[in-house]
Amino acid sequence: MSSIAENNKRIAKNTLLLYVRMMFIIIVGLYTSRILLNTLGVNDYGIYNVVGGIVAMLAFLNAAMTQASQRFISFELGTQNLQKLKEVFSTSVTIHLVIAGIIFLIAETIGVWFLNTHMNIASDRMIAANWVFQCSILTFIITVISVPYNACIVAHEHMKAFAYISIVEVILKLVIVYLLMIFHTDKLIAYAIFMLGVSLIIRVVYGIYCKRKFKECSYKFSYNKKLFNEMFSFAGWSLIGSLGFSSKDQAANIILNLFQGTAVNAARGIALQVNGIISNFSNNFIMALNPQITKQYAGGKIAESIQLVYTGCRYSFFLLSLITIPIMINIDYLLQLWLVTVPVYTSQFLQFALIAALIGSMANPLVTAMQATGNIKLFQISICIIMLCELPLSYFVLEMGYEPYWVMIPTIVVTLIGLIARIFLLKRLIKEYSLSFFLINIILRNICIACICFGISKVIHNYFEINFINFIITSFVSFILTFCGIIILGMSQRERVFLYNKLQIIIKR
Repeated sequence: MSSIAENNKRIAKNTLLLYVRMMFIIIVGLYTSRILLNTLGVNDYGIYNVVGGIVAMLAFLNAAMTQASQRFISFELGTQNLQKLKEVFSTSVTIHLVIAGIIFLIAETIGVWFLNTHMNIASDRMIAANWVFQCSILTFIITVISVPYNACIVAHEHMKAFAYISIVEVILKLVIVYLLMIFHTDKLIAYAIFMLGVSLIIRVVYGIYCKRKFKECSYKFSYNKKLFNEMFSFAGWSLIGSLGFSSKDQAANIILNLFQGTAVNAARGIALQVNGIISNFSNNFIMALNPQITKQYAGGKIAESIQLVYTGCRYSFFLLSLITIPIMINIDYLLQLWLVTVPVYTSQFLQFALIAALIGSMANPLVTAMQATGNIKLFQISICIIMLCELPLSYFVLEMGYEPYWVMIPTIVVTLIGLIARIFLLKRLIKEYSLSFFLINIILRNICIACICFGISKVIHNYFEINFINFIITSFVSFILTFCGIIILGMSQRERVFLYNKLQIIIKR
């Protein structure tokens, strides 16, 4: 019991550190986004979003190896084999260098061709678009090379490093916005170059930290054929699943560009940016939880690992609901307050994106549990097929003449189908998982709680006029209603007693 209590304490501590980091990032990030939109303009902001998205489509390569690195490093930490851990890290670095080279070749050939021949960008902005593309390529390559180091930080549960380094990164981005306001050169090109510089600085900082803190983070080229093939095989199947997610997120952006142009890309880009910031509230909890899921499984503690998965699915949804429901009832006023000049369709894109994020938040612990088993072939193929279904559906929606934001409906549908498919596939590998418990007590129960809290909050909101004071009041009331709904409908008696005792301790202090 002491080991479980210690693990829970570590998870709570790491989650708190990540939330402190997140609050700072949100405050500065929202401010910089507003200034950036006004400084670049809607079209240039849309260009940066869609051109960067071409490079981001290659993220499926990197995401596959990120999953492999985190899984193998966490697994070896669970078995406490230092020599094998060193081999895993060095092999991971070697593979990422290879991937970086592949990405560079693909981007500089197919990517450049597609940008200059098929993208819907004004001719007088093509030079700037090419600058953005080249900087995005280099930024992405730096990110790829950083993955093994970041994976070590997550696996060792040193979340304070993410907290501190992320704050430095946000401050640097704030400096970039200030420089854009005083520079008189092409601001889109300048922004792309500055962002590349920030990525390089952060990469160096992460590298220095890992080499000082972790014994395994000393790269030595070696070729362990068995380990290399094992990691590459795992990454290969992860790549298939990541391909679906990459297409899901980025190809839809390109389809929108072909039908609607860069202004709509700006609206979707803003919505997804806000959605990404908000989703990090639950992702921070999952980031703190994931290493424990893998370590418990590696140590043969299947029941404990399953309980962590169930907890992660429920509480990631609850944490995200506390933020998204107050935002959804005040979304138009909030966007107007934040951006002043709001691109058309932004609120609709954001509404649908938040719904998809709520559903998707329950999937991350299931993915970690599946990766812990190492048997991911069927899982990744199935998820890739499900995710790729969004593309023809999105194209059909736009071809039929529906408003651009309706492309988010296929996103919601495939996200829900993918969530249900994951638990079915996980059950095939680990019989101890309960399908009925997950479908009824997690998915259905969570969605019902969110709908009830949103409905009551919306009814109360409709009785208030739209102004700043009422925005604060209705947001606070919605937060409290959602919090109470989670406690009453979402928590067990034991969890309520635990929360009550913790609150008493905090109040007495």
